Amino acid sequence: MLLVTGITGNVGGAAARHLLAQGKKVRALVRDRAKAASWADQGVELVDGDWNDATAIERALEGIDGAFIMLPAVWAPSPDFREAKGVIANYVEALTKVAPPRMVALSSMGANRTSGLGMITALSLLEQGFRDLTLPIAYVRAGGFFENFLYGLHVVQGGTLPVYYNPTNRKSTMVATNDIGAEVARLLSGPAWSGHRVIELGSMVSADEVAAQLGEVMKLDVKAFAVPRAEWPAAFEQFGIPKGQTGPAEAMFEAVNAGWMALGVQGTEHVAGTTSARDVFEAARNAAKT
Repeated sequence: MLLVTGITGNVGGAAARHLLAQGKKVRALVRDRAKAASWADQGVELVDGDWNDATAIERALEGIDGAFIMLPAVWAPSPDFREAKGVIANYVEALTKVAPPRMVALSSMGANRTSGLGMITALSLLEQGFRDLTLPIAYVRAGGFFENFLYGLHVVQGGTLPVYYNPTNRKSTMVATNDIGAEVARLLSGPAWSGHRVIELGSMVSADEVAAQLGEVMKLDVKAFAVPRAEWPAAFEQFGIPKGQTGPAEAMFEAVNAGWMALGVQGTEHVAGTTSARDVFEAARNAAKT
């Protein structure tokens, strides 16, 4: 039995799909059983609770062979990242009482740093918070998600994909959530390991390349356009981030644009992605037709 958190989201869902395809038994910690009903129909064991309840996490960990854990995405975190710190503390409390034989934690490129990260700060805190745990842990430092460009399917009729990457030809690490799920499943079901390890997951891709692949799917000539820095706050507000709270998202993209979201941090392993941005766009477009 393997525990998956965040199963109703993109990454947790991808991990569960790959594990179920391997014939593994999956347990999920869920806050809303109705939202997870399709997983129950596939044989997933649902445990009520969420990452804000250490007791629920402990209950979900009992008797499992491995766990995939992640933090909820918070686009407008408090200045002190208390939301992430609270969840991390709950994980540590539960894992100290019930330690699985192995664990995979979703992290991010850049989490090796401790400042200038914006939203990625939460994942740096996660790695720091788990440092003293003695169970085998694999941190999957994923690149930026190709799925974050899916808005392009609705806005590129004019041939332009607005992005926050500047310059648009600079490559940074990107990956599809399907590939994250595949790597999580590989780690949870593959050979055992000891200690803590870090896997950088993804390939070096530019916004220009993403735009070109979107164009291939849309049968348009699509070019990436770097949104001017002064327009970022208003743009992020359009995505639902409250006014005055866009700073962490802005800082994250500033970190990417600083050029250090690259592969090759000392002491890490690397797994390249196999799913392209084109694949992600094509799958989303096909799903919209059904």
